[in-house]
Amino acid sequence: MGDKHAYMEDQDVKDFTRDIQGYNLGPLWEAIPALMNKTPEPHAQAYLWTDELMKKKLNEAAQIFTPDRGGERRAIYFQNPGLTYRQPWGWASTTQTLYAAVQLLLPGEVAPSHRHSQSALRFITDGEGAYTIVEGERIFMQEGDFLVTPKNLWHGHGHVGDKPMMWMDALDIPTIYSIGGTFFEPYPDKIETPKRPDNFSEQRYSGGMVRPISDRHSAVAPLANYKWKRTEDAIAGLMKFEPDPYEGYAVEYINPSNGQTANPTMGAWMQKIPKGFHSKAHRHTHSVIYQVHQGSGYTVINGVRFDWKKGDYFVIPNWAWHEHIASEDSYLFSVNDLPIMEKFNLEQGQALDLNNGNQKVSSEFKPFIG
Repeated sequence: MGDKHAYMEDQDVKDFTRDIQGYNLGPLWEAIPALMNKTPEPHAQAYLWTDELMKKKLNEAAQIFTPDRGGERRAIYFQNPGLTYRQPWGWASTTQTLYAAVQLLLPGEVAPSHRHSQSALRFITDGEGAYTIVEGERIFMQEGDFLVTPKNLWHGHGHVGDKPMMWMDALDIPTIYSIGGTFFEPYPDKIETPKRPDNFSEQRYSGGMVRPISDRHSAVAPLANYKWKRTEDAIAGLMKFEPDPYEGYAVEYINPSNGQTANPTMGAWMQKIPKGFHSKAHRHTHSVIYQVHQGSGYTVINGVRFDWKKGDYFVIPNWAWHEHIASEDSYLFSVNDLPIMEKFNLEQGQALDLNNGNQKVSSEFKPFIG
């Protein structure tokens, strides 16, 4: 009798669940196991895209698509395979909160100015001679430079050099899209006319982090371009000391007027992993997208080995165990959603306390080479 009674109760629940779903209502008693995980269970997956693949596809895109033809950017973004099904365009998601892409601009081309409610940052990977113009300031870009374009600022790109130029873009598109805050506006005259001297903010910060006194009060983006040489020098100074056991020698790009992250919603780091260094494994709430600026090595993510080299990109989802191993001196640029997690007071971290702090490798990731 007891078993039969339990079956009838289960059937009653199933029938009632189907009934209320017909009224666009939902049963919390069924949804709560999926909604209330004990720890984060991201849909995003660890993944790696090779330098060869991205350059091949961007060169193919250059044969069929120009900024003039499409009215926008020649950019190919990293679509996380675990997030593709979420929306027709996967929310253009590299992680659940962040978008990243590689953009190619050829000599003589112009990518029109626009502005939007998403914040953007760029890391220059190949070439020289192109500029971005932000609020009337032309900012010429070189390999290794890091640039910020916070939300709602007019910005476009032009190329006056003689070689193709590529860079990594990162924006908080998935976050802004998911909370319904997307605004976009094209510039009425294709691209802005310069209103300031070229590289104006860079010249104001010739002393590095010694800021002009007029920047004592918080500003959105007082420094638009963080030059590679200064970043490299900062890391060289750190190398007089012991490396961080999890990150090697790492520095964070900050806003010199307030000491916060250079971009309000995205953190950006440059780290050096010395040859032979094997970091300890840890995990944290925030997700990270990496670009291998120099060197080679591998990263173990949840027991899977991801081999990387100069020009590759890879993603570590939130709450995924990871550790880095360098085969040669290597520089890794990365962008993360740590500021978002901190704003919601959600950031947590955990160190692996087994196997001397390192994971056992169970398999190796096989990327598309291109």
